[in-house]
Amino acid sequence: MTNYLDAGNGCKVIFDDFQNVKLSEPADLVFADPPFGINFKANLQTYHRKPDALSYREVPLEVYPKFVKSLLDWSYKALSESGSMWLLSGWNNLSTVLQAVEDSGFHLLNHCIWRYQFGVFTKKRFTTSHYHLLLLVKDLNNYVFNKPQHYAEDVWYIKRPYNRGVQTAGNELPEKLVEKCIRTSSNVGDLVVDPVLGSGTTLKVCLRTGRRCIGIEINPALIERIKSKLSKAT
Repeated sequence: MTNYLDAGNGCKVIFDDFQNVKLSEPADLVFADPPFGINFKANLQTYHRKPDALSYREVPLEVYPKFVKSLLDWSYKALSESGSMWLLSGWNNLSTVLQAVEDSGFHLLNHCIWRYQFGVFTKKRFTTSHYHLLLLVKDLNNYVFNKPQHYAEDVWYIKRPYNRGVQTAGNELPEKLVEKCIRTSSNVGDLVVDPVLGSGTTLKVCLRTGRRCIGIEINPALIERIKSKLSKAT
């Protein structure tokens, strides 16, 4: 039986695989920051992480293309005809993600870059300090775009959060970044869906900005982390 967490104000969490979930109404925006597909648990030392991140659920590399395709297919069907999707990706499997986008019904409107400070130190290659933010739309002539500023560039400089001593979902996004995506591609009262919710940042931002939200998370071990974030949503 699927478990639910009611966050109030039209927001809730469903603890299940997103592929098992069918929405009762079309979403206006899907925001998804899926797992890396790089054996994150085995690389905790590389990422200078302690066992606080062991709640992270990885997707094996050999099934990553199929996983990304299923995520895009599900999101496309879940969205209204004017709906949009923010799909986030590291550089490691970017080619897989871009190919899946190419094969989907989505149009790639923007390929933004999140530039953050203090990547992991490397000796024999450049230090990675960026993330890819893909803005996808179903209809190039009908989508929401609330321009965040007069001259809005596709490279975003936003500080990366560090949660030392706190049990996290692995690689939690800055609220400022999630909020910029949500404000740009949805309006107050719209339904935002995060099919790979993680620690609940999307839900927290939606509560604060007046959006309804459905978060779907396969890992019930994150319920306390989600509750902790929701308690600070205002």
